[in-house]
Amino acid sequence: MKKIVVLGGGTAGWMTVSLLHHAWASKGFQFAVVESANVPTIGVGEGSTPALKQFFDKLGIAESEWMPACAATYKCGIRFANWAGRAGYDSYFHPFTSTLDNNVLGYFHHHINARRQGHNSYRAPDDYFLANVLAEQHQAPKESESFPFEQSYGYHFDAAALGHFLKQRAIRQGVEHIEADVEQVQLTTQGDIRQLVTHNHNAIEADFFVDCSGFKSLLLQGTLQVPFVSYANALFNDAAVTLPTQSTDFLPSLTTSTAMTNGWRWHIPLTNRVGNGYVYSSQYCNSDDAEFELRQQLGLLDSAIEAKHLKMKVGRVAEHWRRNCLAVGLSQGFIEPLEATALMLVQYTVENFILAFEKGNFTDTNRNQFNSNINAQFDGIRDYIVAHYKTSGRKDSQYWRDNGQNDQLSDSLRYVFQSWMQGKDFSEALRKQGIDRFYSDVSWMCLLTGMGVLPPLAAGESTIQVEQDRRWIAEFLRRSSLNFPDHRTYLTAQ
Repeated sequence: MKKIVVLGGGTAGWMTVSLLHHAWASKGFQFAVVESANVPTIGVGEGSTPALKQFFDKLGIAESEWMPACAATYKCGIRFANWAGRAGYDSYFHPFTSTLDNNVLGYFHHHINARRQGHNSYRAPDDYFLANVLAEQHQAPKESESFPFEQSYGYHFDAAALGHFLKQRAIRQGVEHIEADVEQVQLTTQGDIRQLVTHNHNAIEADFFVDCSGFKSLLLQGTLQVPFVSYANALFNDAAVTLPTQSTDFLPSLTTSTAMTNGWRWHIPLTNRVGNGYVYSSQYCNSDDAEFELRQQLGLLDSAIEAKHLKMKVGRVAEHWRRNCLAVGLSQGFIEPLEATALMLVQYTVENFILAFEKGNFTDTNRNQFNSNINAQFDGIRDYIVAHYKTSGRKDSQYWRDNGQNDQLSDSLRYVFQSWMQGKDFSEALRKQGIDRFYSDVSWMCLLTGMGVLPPLAAGESTIQVEQDRRWIAEFLRRSSLNFPDHRTYLTAQ
C-alpha cells in the first residue's frame, strides 16, 4: 500500500493530499492528484469553523503565509438576522468560544436555565461571549502578548485562491500533479479500483484512490455504486446564487446570515471584496426570482455584475470508504453552508481515515467503524442545521410555513426539543445522546434562546435580580476586548 491517487483538485482535493502527505510521506507513500482543466471547482464555500486553524497548525503553515494569498480575514462567529420571526428576537450571535468564556459560562447556564424554568431571567445569549463583542467592534481575535487567553476563531477566504495555494505547496513537496480527464475506471476481479484511464488512454494505477470529483462522485457513487442518502426531506434548500460586492472601510470579523423569502443569504467579508450568496429552495422559487431578490437586497438591480448560479445535492453517501476508495468533499456529501461546515467535514474525514487506516495496519479492518463515525458526524450537523428552520417563527412565505410544520426530524432532534421545553438538564441530555460531539450545549442554547424558543413565563413571576451580573459581565468583556486590535489594521500590518 504505497501509491495513493486523489481524483479531483479544488480545496477538498488539495486539503486531502496535504494531510495524507503530512502523515505518510515519511513512510514511503507516493501521492498524485488527477485534475481536469475542464471541470471548474465550485469555489463558493468561503467560511470556516475553528477547525481550519488546526489544519494549518498541523501542517506548519503560518497565517502570514497563506492569509494574504487568499484575501483571508478572521471570523469570530455568525450573526443570524431575521430568522426568529418573533417580536424582540431580531438577531442572535453564534460565537466561537474560548477559555476566557469559562469566566462567564456559569452565569450563562444559570440564567438561561432559569428562563427555561419560567423565570423572567437574563437570557440574551449575545451578551455573554467575548467573540460577539469583538465582532461588533470589528476587532481581530488576535490577543496581545500580555493577554493570557487565546481566542478561538475561524476564517473567511477566497476558496479558489486557497485551493491554488495548497496545490502549489503540495507540488513543491513532491505530490505529482496530473492534468487529465478520466474517461474510464477499471476494476480488479475482486471489485477494487485498479486504474483510471484518461482521455489520451494513459492508465493511472494506485493501491488506494480518494474520490474528490465533486457531486459527480465518479469513483464511489459512480463506479462502486455506493448509495446516496438524501437529506432533502429535512433540508429544503438545493440551489444558490452568488454576487460579489466591494469591501467597506471597516472590516467585519463575522459572517452574517440573513433570512430571506425562500432561504437565507450570507455576507462574508474578505480583504478585497465581500462575498454574497442566497441559498434557497428551487421548490419555492426559480433562479431568476432568487437572483432578483438578492440583487434587490444588495442594491444591485441595475448592476452589470454577473451572478453565479449553483445547484446543491444535499445529503451523504451510505459508506464513505468502500473497498480501496475513500470519498471526500462533495463526492461524499454536502450539508448546506449555513454553519460553514464543508471544510471541517473534509478535515474530519481525512484525519479519521488516517487514524483508522494506520490502526488497522493499512487494511480495511476499521472501515465499518470509520463509516459509522463519519455518518454520525454528518447526521449530527444536519440536525443542528435543521433546528434553525424548525424553530423559526416566520410565516411570511410558504417556504417558512412548510419548514415550521416539517415533521421529518430525527429521534435525536426530537429529544433535544423535548428536553429543552420540559426544562430538563439540557447539557446532560446532549451528553447522554452524544449530540454534544457535534455542537456543544452553548451552541444549542444560543440557537434556541436566540430564536425565542422558550416556555411561557410563570404566572406572577417577578424579575430575577440579575442587573449586578449583567453589569459585571459587560465590564469584564469590555476590559477584555481592549487586548484585541482593529481587524483591518491588524491584517494590513501583517
